[in-house]
Amino acid sequence: MSEQFDTFRDFYPYYLGEHSDRICRRLHFAGTGLVMLILIVALATGRNVLLWFLPLAGYGFAWIGHFFFERNRPATFRFPLYSLLADFVMFRDILTGRIPF
Repeated sequence: MSEQFDTFRDFYPYYLGEHSDRICRRLHFAGTGLVMLILIVALATGRNVLLWFLPLAGYGFAWIGHFFFERNRPATFRFPLYSLLADFVMFRDILTGRIPF
């Protein structure tokens, strides 16, 4: 059965369920943090070539977590925009302690 989500609020609990493995969450956290760092450095220095590393950092860490630890298919394959937003929301929730690191 294929899930459909009308709102991000409906999607986020599903997304969290796809990230129950602590190592997977940690890899997501590292990748999202690296994405933000690369973006800040690229904007601050004008080195736009660094922007090419954003997908590698973000998706690389996340997909390693899914394929080797969570052993599921990344939600980004079916819900790319909601998943991108959810990465940053989960990052915030881990940072604030709402979700265990």
